[in-house]
Amino acid sequence: MNSATILAIETSCDETAAAVVRDGRECLGQALASQIDLHARFGGVVPEIASRSHQEVINPIIEEALERSGKSLADLDGIAVTQGPGLPGALMVGMATAKALSFGASKPLIGVNHIEGHMFASFFDHPDLSPPFISLVVSGGHTLLVYVSDWGKYEVLGETLDDAAGEAFDKISSYLGLGYPGGPIIENLAKKGDPAAIKFPRAMMKTRNYNFSLSGLKTSVLYYIAKKKSADEEINLEDLAASFQEAVFDVQVSKTERAIREKNVDQLVLAGGVGANMRLRERLSEVVKTNGWRLYYPPLALCTDNAFMIGAAAWFGYNRGAFLGLDAETKPNMTLN
Repeated sequence: MNSATILAIETSCDETAAAVVRDGRECLGQALASQIDLHARFGGVVPEIASRSHQEVINPIIEEALERSGKSLADLDGIAVTQGPGLPGALMVGMATAKALSFGASKPLIGVNHIEGHMFASFFDHPDLSPPFISLVVSGGHTLLVYVSDWGKYEVLGETLDDAAGEAFDKISSYLGLGYPGGPIIENLAKKGDPAAIKFPRAMMKTRNYNFSLSGLKTSVLYYIAKKKSADEEINLEDLAASFQEAVFDVQVSKTERAIREKNVDQLVLAGGVGANMRLRERLSEVVKTNGWRLYYPPLALCTDNAFMIGAAAWFGYNRGAFLGLDAETKPNMTLN
């Protein structure tokens, strides 16, 4: 693999991020602007607001990342950008900026799959990580199990048929009037609750495929809340959060363990924003310890969207010569396959 220093740009949703990454493993400098406060009043991400915010801050964020890295555009070997999946308008801001920098600095342009980026975030703490492995990707927009046989070779074993894990957490939190984003709120409540207090369904737990479904569980929780309210009964939020969270993770952990066995690997990579959940990490740690496997996950700050993960994935694209032309388009529905 050839050495390369790459400027990476991430604007797929509500984080504007840039990072200078060397050889896919070392972050020389990064910067990020979060939009959580902008979207909190709406209980979720508003695409138009996200796009406008990206436009306002992307240039200062890139300048800050370059300044922290001590590098200029002339020092770089390439420009990387999230090509998809993500919000159409948000992706377009990042792509337009990356194209301009690529053209102006005469540097190759590398498109990165956002989901692939999440799997590469673990390189920050684990530079020696290498395939084959199973990756459980759980975030606000994605929930899927992936078999990584080699770099750039992905087999999606299963994915959500409806709500992603993070999306389900957000919706439950919103319905209870607890705020946004819902993941950290539900997790903190669950720490004080009894995960066995309420019997919520474990959808698709026993199916032989690796797909997930959370819409039924979400509906069950909403019915439970509505029933309690109609009877004017108090809702124990801690027990509700713990029971809901455990129902989500029971299915994810069970299917992940089965996938590791079926593919006969001994490494698991946890990725995505929900990967920051300590209960999920605890459950998966128990499984890998019992079986003598290894579990990898990024530091908490790199579980959510960031540019380091885009630069890490881009290094492999750079070495494959997988460059984009200036006529390249974003792919809001981009898949790993």
